[in-house]
Amino acid sequence: MKNLASFVKERRKAVGLTQQEFAERSGIALTVIRKIEQGKTNMNMNKVNNVLIMFGHELAPVESKIIKRKIK
Repeated sequence: MKNLASFVKERRKAVGLTQQEFAERSGIALTVIRKIEQGKTNMNMNKVNNVLIMFGHELAPVESKIIKRKIK
């Protein structure tokens, strides 16, 4: 599974947008786009969701394979 930073960066590049262009189209500040793509961990979830919505995705809880292994 890709991490958030890789997912956003790869999708943005796939549609041929610079970070600046993507920020303008998504309505999210360029600094937020940069933080997401750099893998910063202290992010506003609403802003991250606004970015992901541009690709038809959103943040959601998913079962962690790591935790599942520890429980068994």
